[in-house]
Amino acid sequence: MADGSSPPRLSSIPPLAIPAPDAMPRPPAPSAPKPKSVVDPVLRNALRYTISAREYETLHKYVISRSRILRKRAPTVNTIEKYINGETSRRGSLGRDVPKGKGKGKEKATPPTLGPGGGGDSYNARAIRHTLRVFVATGIGAKAYEMLIARIKGRKESSSPQKKQPFYKSSPLRLSLSLSTILLLYRLLFRFFTRLRAQLLDPTAAPFRERNPRTSNTLTSPYAPAVGAGLAGLALGIYPAQQLRLTIMISVMFRALEFGWNLLEDEGSIWGFRSRAGGNGVVKRERPWWFGSWMLQPLAMGQLLHAVAFDRENSPVGFLDLIFKHTTTYLHKAPENLPSGVRWPGSWDIVDSLAQMAKLNWPPFISPTLFPDEPTLPATLTTLAPLTSQAYPIIASLSCAGLHPRDPSCLRTYLTFWLLYNAPLHLLNRLLSRAFRLTTFATGTISTAWASICFFQTWLPRTFLPTQRFFLGGFLAGLWAFIERREGRSIFLYTARTSVDSLWKVGVKRRWWRAMRGGDVWLFALALAITGAVYERDARAIREANVRKGISWMRGTGFRDWGLEDEDELEQASNIKEE
Repeated sequence: MADGSSPPRLSSIPPLAIPAPDAMPRPPAPSAPKPKSVVDPVLRNALRYTISAREYETLHKYVISRSRILRKRAPTVNTIEKYINGETSRRGSLGRDVPKGKGKGKEKATPPTLGPGGGGDSYNARAIRHTLRVFVATGIGAKAYEMLIARIKGRKESSSPQKKQPFYKSSPLRLSLSLSTILLLYRLLFRFFTRLRAQLLDPTAAPFRERNPRTSNTLTSPYAPAVGAGLAGLALGIYPAQQLRLTIMISVMFRALEFGWNLLEDEGSIWGFRSRAGGNGVVKRERPWWFGSWMLQPLAMGQLLHAVAFDRENSPVGFLDLIFKHTTTYLHKAPENLPSGVRWPGSWDIVDSLAQMAKLNWPPFISPTLFPDEPTLPATLTTLAPLTSQAYPIIASLSCAGLHPRDPSCLRTYLTFWLLYNAPLHLLNRLLSRAFRLTTFATGTISTAWASICFFQTWLPRTFLPTQRFFLGGFLAGLWAFIERREGRSIFLYTARTSVDSLWKVGVKRRWWRAMRGGDVWLFALALAITGAVYERDARAIREANVRKGISWMRGTGFRDWGLEDEDELEQASNIKEE
């Protein structure tokens, strides 16, 4: 039988897969321990917070590659790039952080992201790197300035032990620490509020917005990051409450108010709108031709002249000393034949005497030549005796006897001042130049300020505004700014800042207002917030391109004028379409 003769079947066992001899894996050899990475984390962070790969590439291109010794010893650009960015490709690490998905041409006009950057050059790394540079640069600059001033004043470097301060209390260190901290906090706060605004605008945050409408409206405002970043200005308090801190606050606040004014003007909120010809819509009214920063000069000069007379410690003494040196027509120097025992009144002695005259309701002049046996001067005005003793007897005003004792005519003295400062040849040579307008403005301002004292005492009753005449005279003197209204803006703003500084100190001294502790720091923070909000609203309200770039750099988006570059690209694109 066929079935009985067949061999018995074995249970089905899968065959073993025997690999080929060449496919057999080699037994694992005892591997040596992996060498540690050449790039130490401390070294990587030190390089990352010191220099970026792009900056090192520029340094290598223009400095290191030109020296054979440096080229051999200094690491290459790729090596530094690996140290900082790890395995990131060269293109990605050297490129700017740009959001993905942008079209061609838009990447150039889009500021860097505020989130974590690509590679090792992140937003935090750039912020710390720039902060350290500001700290070092301002520290060196402040120390050099301090040494220069000490050298000019003739001080010795080795001062007495009582005057020495600990290093951590020195003004240069605290100034550099304050400025660098402001920069770091500004960037961190700006990024924080930008991210917070983006999260609150997300649809998933709708329940929170419904429960907290006021808070969400505030934090989702487009100006929230700029205003929140202004809180970084509180770091100005690291620097001690000295004149420099007040000067910085006033300067920044003036610029912030200027930017805000420009924004309101550009939007038509100040001068309004007018109808077009034919009634087709409206157009913004232009600023009147006579309006400008020169209008600050009368108020500033009036306040300064009043402060000079009655609050010398709260007036810009250095600036006034410079003016007094060029006012020899009214402030006379001591004669060469002056006896040794006679004290000649100086410039500030004459100013103090004028203030005393105002407090005494401008007493008349009694000539010592006509009345040698009678007291001709009040007890508080005896310092003017060397001047009034040689004054003309026909002079009736005591102020005239102190300001121009050798000439009884106030008008002739006024014209003499003009002739000294505007010689005919000089006038002919610079008749059409700015120097003539500037000279006329300065001469008219100084001469009118001094001549107004004689004018008021001659034509006004003695008891009519005896002390307020200084403000009125300074106001009239400031009207000469109209001549230099087109190109004297920097002078007008400087005078206005100086006047505000003086007015604040005078108000504190006379208890017109109370000085809040750290008030200048809060005002500085407010100025930063205003500037950031104006920049966010319309960057064109900030006229200077470098200032716009500086604000962009403070935000961490590079030293570039993003808004105007975007407009230029749009104009170029529209021109291409038209062609």
